[in-house]
Amino acid sequence: MISKLLARRRFVQALTAAGVGAGFSGFTPAHAGVDQPSETLGQNAARGGIDLVIRRQKLNIGGRETTATTVNGSIPGPLLRFRDGENVTIRVKNELQESSSIHWHGLLVPTDMDGVPGVSFPGIKPGETFTYNFKLRQSGTYWYHSHSGTQELSGLYGPIIVDPVESDPFTYDREHVVVFSDWTYEDPNRVVAKLKKLGSYYNFQQRTAIDFFRDASRDGWQKTVADRMLWGRSRMDPTDILDVTGYTYTYLMNGCSPDLNWTALYRAGERVRLRFINASAMTLLDVRIPGLKMTLVQADGQNVQPVTVDEFRIAPAETYDMIVQPDGDQAYTIFAEAMDRSGYAAATLAPREGMRGEVPARRKRPLRTMADMGMAMTSGAMPGEKGKAPGGMSMPSGGGDQPKVEKMPGMDMPSEAVPGGKVKTTGGMSMPSSGVVQPKVEKMPGMDMPSSAVSVPKAMAAKHGPDHHGPGNSMVAMNPESRLNDPGVGFEGDGRRVLVYTDLRRLQPNPQQREPVREIEMHLTGNMDRQMWSFDGKQYWDAKEPIPFVYGQPLRVTLVNDTMMDHPMHIHGMWMVLDNGAGSSMPNKHTITVKGGEKVSFIVTPDEIGKFAFHCHLLLHMELGMFRVVSVSGTPKGANT
Repeated sequence: MISKLLARRRFVQALTAAGVGAGFSGFTPAHAGVDQPSETLGQNAARGGIDLVIRRQKLNIGGRETTATTVNGSIPGPLLRFRDGENVTIRVKNELQESSSIHWHGLLVPTDMDGVPGVSFPGIKPGETFTYNFKLRQSGTYWYHSHSGTQELSGLYGPIIVDPVESDPFTYDREHVVVFSDWTYEDPNRVVAKLKKLGSYYNFQQRTAIDFFRDASRDGWQKTVADRMLWGRSRMDPTDILDVTGYTYTYLMNGCSPDLNWTALYRAGERVRLRFINASAMTLLDVRIPGLKMTLVQADGQNVQPVTVDEFRIAPAETYDMIVQPDGDQAYTIFAEAMDRSGYAAATLAPREGMRGEVPARRKRPLRTMADMGMAMTSGAMPGEKGKAPGGMSMPSGGGDQPKVEKMPGMDMPSEAVPGGKVKTTGGMSMPSSGVVQPKVEKMPGMDMPSSAVSVPKAMAAKHGPDHHGPGNSMVAMNPESRLNDPGVGFEGDGRRVLVYTDLRRLQPNPQQREPVREIEMHLTGNMDRQMWSFDGKQYWDAKEPIPFVYGQPLRVTLVNDTMMDHPMHIHGMWMVLDNGAGSSMPNKHTITVKGGEKVSFIVTPDEIGKFAFHCHLLLHMELGMFRVVSVSGTPKGANT
C-alpha cells in the first residue's frame, strides 16, 4: 500500500514540476498520501539533514494556471517531521530573484536561527544556501513560512510535526494534517496598493439602503438613524470584518480548492487526529465538521485539557489538534468558513476516495457593534465629543482630554511614574515610560499565583486618546475589556458550542509560574482607510528603540486593541502564557488573537538572548507597520560571570 502511495506521489510531483499538474491543483506536498505514511522530510540524523529549495514556478490552483512561490515544488511545502530533543539541520537554497527566508513558527530557537531578515539574520540572497541548525525542545504541531515581503501570501509555507519522546497523553488511530490558506491570483503588491487607496476595496458586503429600511422597521427610525450617524462619524463600517475577502481569495485546504475535494480517509470507529494549521495570510476561519463533535487536545502545539466543541475559530498562525470519531459509511465535510462569510475552504473526511459530504450553506455576514470597538457608549458620544461610556470613562475631546482613571483598591500611584520620566520596577530596574508605559495591574478572577511570587509594582495608567496615538490611529477603545469567553462576531444564536480562549487549560498545571516583576502596556493601533497599522500609533520604521525584555525575568504584557479589527499577535522565540483566569493552568500560546476593542494580558519569561520579532500575523498588517522588535538582555543560565 505504502509503495503504491509513494509512486503516486512522485508521479504527481513530476507533473507539477513540469507545470502540467492541472488535475491536482498544484498540490503535491509530501504529506498528500491517502493514509499519510511518515515518508516525509524527517529522520534528520540518518539523512544528514534536510534540503529545501525555494523557487517560483507555474502551478494550477483552483483550475487556473498561476505562478507561485514554492518549497520543493509544492504548495504547501513538504511536511517536516522531527522528534523532541533532536538536533535539526535544514539547508535552504534560494532560487528566487530576491532575498528570501524561512521562519519556524512556534519553535523555540536561538535568534540567529529564527529567520527574520533585518532582525535576527541578513536573509538568504538569490542563489545562496543558508543552513539552519538548532535543537528541538518541544513537541506538537507547528509550521514554517517566509518572513520576506509577501512571499508567504504567494505560497511559501508548510507544516511541521515534532513528535514527543514519550507517547501523547491521548489516543488516536490515524492522523491527517490540514493546512488552510488563502490564495489570490492578483499580484500581492497590487492588493496592497488597492487597500492603500481604499481600505474597503474588497468589502462587497457593506450595508445598503435596503438594510437601512429593514433596520428602521425593526428598531425604529430614531435608533437606526443614530446608529448610522455613529458609524459615519467614526469613519468605520460594521461590515469591516476582514481587509481582504473572498472577492479576490480562493480558500484552500492542503493546497486544494473546494471543488477538488481533498479527502482524508478513516475506518468506522477510528479516532482520527486532525492537525489544523492556519497558514492564511489574512483570513480568520470558522471550522466545523457537520455531524461530528471535535475534541481539542492541543493548542499551538501544547497539550491542553480536552474540551469538546462543535466549531472553532482559528486565526492565521494558530494550530489546533482535534480528535474526531466518525462512524458508519458516510462522508463528512471539513468546512472552514471565512470570518466575514465571503468564502470557504472545504474537504472531505470519508471511508474511501470519491465520496463527498454535503457542503453547508454559508451563514449571513456578521456585523460589528460599538462594543466590538471598545465603545459601548451612551448619549451618542463619539471620539472627539464629550460623553459618557460605561464604567465612568470620559470620552476624549479633540483637545486631547484623557479618560478618567478608576483607582483600584490598594492601588497607590508612585510619584516617580511620570510620563516621559522613569518608572522604577522590582529589582532596581528602570524603564523609560515614553517608550514602554507601565499600567496598573488587574488580577483576573481565578488567577492563583504562588505565595512566593514577586508582586507587580503599581504605576500610572497609560495615556490613551487620539492625540496620543498620532495620525496612524483613527479610533480609541474607550472601554476595552477582556472578552476571552466570547468566540467573536458571527456566532450569535446558532446554538453551536464554539471554542473560546477560557476553555484553554494546560494539561499539567505549572505551579512554578512566577508572578511578573513588571508589566508593560501596548496599544494596537491603526487607520483602516489609510491601511496604517502600528503599536502605540508608531509604525515599525518610526519606532526607534527595541522593546527591552530581561532574560529569565517574567514580564506581563497587556495589549489594548484600539482598532475594530481582530489581530493575531505573535512573539518569536518565547511562549506567551495567556492570562485567561486559569491560574497555574494558564496555557502556552505562540499566537494570541486580540479581538477589536479588547484588552488581553499574557506573561513571557524570555530564555534566549538577542532580538526577536513581535507582530500582528495578518501579513499585510505586519508589512504596513504593526511590527516591533524585542531585545532580550541579561545573563543566560550557566554562563560564566
